[in-house]
Amino acid sequence: MSTPNDYKKTVKYTEETDEKLQKLADQAGRTKREFFIQMVEYFYRTKKDPRDINDELLKKTLAKNHDTYIRFIRAQEEKVLIPVKVEVDRMIQSQIKILDFFNSHVLKANKDLLSNQQAQVEKFTATDKLLKAITEKLETKESLKLKFLYILNNYSKARESFSFTTSAKDKEELIQQARQQIAKL
Repeated sequence: MSTPNDYKKTVKYTEETDEKLQKLADQAGRTKREFFIQMVEYFYRTKKDPRDINDELLKKTLAKNHDTYIRFIRAQEEKVLIPVKVEVDRMIQSQIKILDFFNSHVLKANKDLLSNQQAQVEKFTATDKLLKAITEKLETKESLKLKFLYILNNYSKARESFSFTTSAKDKEELIQQARQQIAKL
């Protein structure tokens, strides 16, 4: 650090400038001497011209940096963003084609499957009806056998009860009755 003996120069300025310097030093929380030394160091390092209130050097630097950033962004856009966008668009188109292909084939397969299932249901229904009809016929056949045996047994009993003196008319009536009973089956 500097000692009080190191300070050998004096600067003369107006009372108005002194008041401004004091306000700035107070705002920064430093003494006027510290603030002045730091102010000189600032202008020395930044190479700024204190007369340039609009800070043209800063504007030029910002404009240069802005142009650099814009060039960088455009370069990245051409090298990275546009190729990525093209690839993403290509990928989306291929996904759409895959989905269309998948949907058309899967939907067709589903329709075929449903129609085959419907045909199978109809065949099963027809088979059930046929089995019921066969079962009824089998029951009817067994019933017919029993009824026919009953008719035959009655005919046999009646025939055996006839004697050689029984008239042909009675025999014919018995046969006629048996035929009628069989016809009703």
